[in-house]
Amino acid sequence: MDEWNKTVSGADLIALRKDKAKEYELRRICKDEQPYYADKGWVTLKQYKNGNAIMKKDKNFAIMFVDSLWVMFSGMGFTEMSSANIIFIPCRFISEGYPVSIIAADEETVLLVEVKYHDAKEKSNLSKDLDYFKNNIGEILKTVRTVYPRHKIRFIWATHNLVMQRRDFEQMRELNISHFDDSSIAYYSDLVKHIGPASKYQLLGNLFANQEIANMENRIPAIQGRMGGYTYYSFSIEPEKLLKIGYVLHRNEANAALMPTYQRLIKKKRLQEVRSFVDNGGYFPNSIIISIDTHGKGLEFDLASLKIDSALSRIGILHLPKKYHSAYIIDGQHRLYGYSGSEFAMKNTVPVVAFVDLNRNEQIKLFMDINENQKAVPKTLRVTLNADMLWDSTDCNEQRQALRSKIAQMLGESSTSPLKDRVIVGEGEQTALKAVSVEAIQHALQKTSFFSSFDKKNNEIKHGTFDRGNNEATCNCFYPFIESYFLLCQAKCNDEWERDDGEGIIVINRGIYGLIKVFDDIVNMLIEKKMIFPDEQTAEDMMPFIELYLTPLCEYFNRVSIDERKELKSYLGEGGNTRFWRTFQKVISEKRKEFVPDGLNDYWMNESKAYNADSASYIEDITHKLKDIIETRLEGEFGPDWLRKGLPKDIYLRASRSLQYAEYEQGNAAEKSLWDYVDLADCRVIATYAKNWSTLFSTVLVRDEDQRIPGDKEMKTKWISDVSEINRKMNGNKNYSVTTEQHSFLASIFEWISQILV
Repeated sequence: MDEWNKTVSGADLIALRKDKAKEYELRRICKDEQPYYADKGWVTLKQYKNGNAIMKKDKNFAIMFVDSLWVMFSGMGFTEMSSANIIFIPCRFISEGYPVSIIAADEETVLLVEVKYHDAKEKSNLSKDLDYFKNNIGEILKTVRTVYPRHKIRFIWATHNLVMQRRDFEQMRELNISHFDDSSIAYYSDLVKHIGPASKYQLLGNLFANQEIANMENRIPAIQGRMGGYTYYSFSIEPEKLLKIGYVLHRNEANAALMPTYQRLIKKKRLQEVRSFVDNGGYFPNSIIISIDTHGKGLEFDLASLKIDSALSRIGILHLPKKYHSAYIIDGQHRLYGYSGSEFAMKNTVPVVAFVDLNRNEQIKLFMDINENQKAVPKTLRVTLNADMLWDSTDCNEQRQALRSKIAQMLGESSTSPLKDRVIVGEGEQTALKAVSVEAIQHALQKTSFFSSFDKKNNEIKHGTFDRGNNEATCNCFYPFIESYFLLCQAKCNDEWERDDGEGIIVINRGIYGLIKVFDDIVNMLIEKKMIFPDEQTAEDMMPFIELYLTPLCEYFNRVSIDERKELKSYLGEGGNTRFWRTFQKVISEKRKEFVPDGLNDYWMNESKAYNADSASYIEDITHKLKDIIETRLEGEFGPDWLRKGLPKDIYLRASRSLQYAEYEQGNAAEKSLWDYVDLADCRVIATYAKNWSTLFSTVLVRDEDQRIPGDKEMKTKWISDVSEINRKMNGNKNYSVTTEQHSFLASIFEWISQILV
């Protein structure tokens, strides 16, 4: 074996893994060389009588970075790993050979990993490296195939602190180089910690999606049937086989970039419990639900000679696809992954119900239906899934909803986005740095004129400034523009952009909302003045005009005082969004006199009523949350007919008439439901109606201080009437000013009700 690909396996691999997992190096140093090593930062750990010593030194970042990657791949179960920290692959046109940092191989695949890193974040500039790779790839592959002739080969470039430029990203795609950025590395490292060697199947499924798995027996006895208009197969299979072809839900963009954009998180504790249960002889009789992807080709099914004429089901031999990433695990991932690493992975079988070629909408709908009954699907995840679920909807407004979700996700996950890892996507958790939700971005985009809106018959009501008629073309047109806008903002006020101390005003929900809204204002003004033409120009062409108006705002971000921050961030709810947006407008307008968006002057003129806007926001949020609580509990109690069974007759009929009237007056433009015509005062009546109070709301809608009030449900829900009365006064008198006491009361109600879990 040549020097370039010396590998370790078995016990040697385990021993080397222990060394690479350490944050320091150990060496046995003879007495004469110890002073030299001491000058280099090595410290004596153990001194021997003969004068020799064991010396220790912390690994530098470069070594630590490569070693952590090495440990990650070895943890996935690759059986052969390179033993040196850098390997030079013989190449005819490179005298010293082509350098890679890690080789990871098993019986079917070999991965060659290069690393690129910086001490601080920098924009990528990989053109020379990529050209060098391109010029030598043929010779490199020729050498690798001399040792791994039947293996699938994949090159991975792992980067740290590298903000990818789009041109580098696209060239890597063209050269079939898989990119692992900091997020990808963190994701797979966590996955290894959670599911161990089973994580390799997820990795290979992404790297070699739809490529054949060698030496896999794919025939299995099965029963064929029909359900919901779809063909399905019922069978039992060894978990090890299903692990190889299985995957969990990923959105399209992520597959190309190797980062799963959504995966119902596999919980380590739950996995350990399942594995322990299985190893102790336990089993799960309920079926794992999957959808097999055949791209419309269908599955080969050999009918058995024995059949029952009166039965709808048929018995036979099913030929499963021998391909990675071909079976989407809709439900049962913990049951499946619990077998990973278990001796029963090839000794037991698990029951499976397999649909064939479920379209994206049906896959997600089935996932949602199953998990909705087990555990509420978070709003952030709903927005995430809607990008797939509604993308090809026949309703144009739903398509644009999916488009807004997709753009929000891309901003949070694209390697070239300044909001990468700053947006909470799927079931991701909020952190000091990750404080923007996909809902906030989608909500802001919904309030703009970037995309077209339609009536119920898909007739265009208003044409969007960037709308190209379909989601794909519109996304390709708009996304580079909004990404460039945020990149420009980041460059002009980087310190404020990167703040993670809780004091920042840009990369938070209200800040991003304001930036998107004022972006819309700028674009609309420039289009009206015929200075930009989104239908014809690129982002690069239009950005200098945007920069003229964005610059004063960035200057404001760089000088904003602590008191101004506190005052701005004191506004909550929708009123907070509006305050940020109007403040950003005002800052620009003060420097660019021609910039006077609709409603700007009126807004600030009305600000003399100091608490009104904030109070209106509180009331809106209180009403929304109260209605959410009532809706959730009534639906849980009465099911789909909750409106009729849970509402008093007079409220139900009055809301029905209001809905019918709106539909008559507004035609197809009235996109509301009966529940939208139930107001705040009605909520109190509904909560105290019949048995609703005692069975559903008596333990939820009573504040701690009201628990001690003598009296019945009417007294304990008086707070709803008080909020409703303030709302009535504000709406009935344009000169009405909310008092400090009323504002404090609304704030306390908002703070209390916000903590109630729906």
